[in-house]
Amino acid sequence: MGMAAPVYYTAEMVRGLPDDGNRYETVHGELLVTPAPRALHQIVLVRLSQSLGRYLERHPAGQLLYSPADISWGRDILVQPDIFVAPWDEVRTLTWERIRHLLLVIEILSPTTARADRFTKRRLYQEVRVPTYWIVDADERLVEVWTPEADLPAVERERVEWLPEGTPEPFALSVPELLQPV
Repeated sequence: MGMAAPVYYTAEMVRGLPDDGNRYETVHGELLVTPAPRALHQIVLVRLSQSLGRYLERHPAGQLLYSPADISWGRDILVQPDIFVAPWDEVRTLTWERIRHLLLVIEILSPTTARADRFTKRRLYQEVRVPTYWIVDADERLVEVWTPEADLPAVERERVEWLPEGTPEPFALSVPELLQPV
């Protein structure tokens, strides 16, 4: 008996999936399904977003946004970054379809998201030229910093920085403080 052909998912198909507590994404037709994040993920997300939010209040380089979101660069792509910064002119449209030039993307690893965040989504973010992509690994207590040209990440265990274009100073964050136990 033959195997069933795999389904090639479009963004529209993913938008039609049930609201069942899972996060559904597609990258070049591959369906990515993740359950609700663990508590540590959410604690790190709050710490990151509060720090980044304070920075963006002083240096309004873009708008801080969170998942759930519908970021798409094609009919077979739909991602929901944990945290991201988008340009003001795109955010002002108030439509996900117009938010396409992300300035910073941050994914916080969970056991169920590590492969997709490190490989599938990382390659996509490089392909669409997201200038800075952080992968936060709370278990290993590090942040991987990826750029579009990078073959390997810069691995930061002490301090991570992001310098948006046109800002006088970088956003800087202590990795040990970000990932400290509750």
